[in-house]
Amino acid sequence: MKLSEVKNVLKKIETVGFQLPNGNLVPNHFHVTEVGKITKNFIDCGGTVRNEELVNFQLWNANDYDHRLHPEKLLNIIELSEKILGITDLDVEVEYQGDTVGKYGLEFDGTNFVLMALQTDCLAKDNCGIPTEKPKVILADLNNTCTPGGGCC
Repeated sequence: MKLSEVKNVLKKIETVGFQLPNGNLVPNHFHVTEVGKITKNFIDCGGTVRNEELVNFQLWNANDYDHRLHPEKLLNIIELSEKILGITDLDVEVEYQGDTVGKYGLEFDGTNFVLMALQTDCLAKDNCGIPTEKPKVILADLNNTCTPGGGCC
């Protein structure tokens, strides 16, 4: 989800909620402790230099059970971050504490922001010899010389 999409949603909703991939909601007394810009410069396993930029929200729960983050407050934090940090319309990643700090993509389901599980991937499959998809084989085209009793199967 792009930052502009998050801002548009915040302008239309009355309460902010985040749903975990397992369907549970982040407790509604959560805080957004950080809105930042993350820049990642790296070399993939194929030797290609890459640069990624993301907007990061960090969610945190405290024991202040009466705390509620209102949409306009989060929107103000985002707009201040854009101004001060030079954040543009980047994809949003969310950090949330589970057994360890988890990183999630973000979607909106019409009611809540939904934290989407992320997966690692090889960015240089062609250099690593990893096929992008399984080759399709038409069995009728195979030269099958296997016969009963021939010892091939």
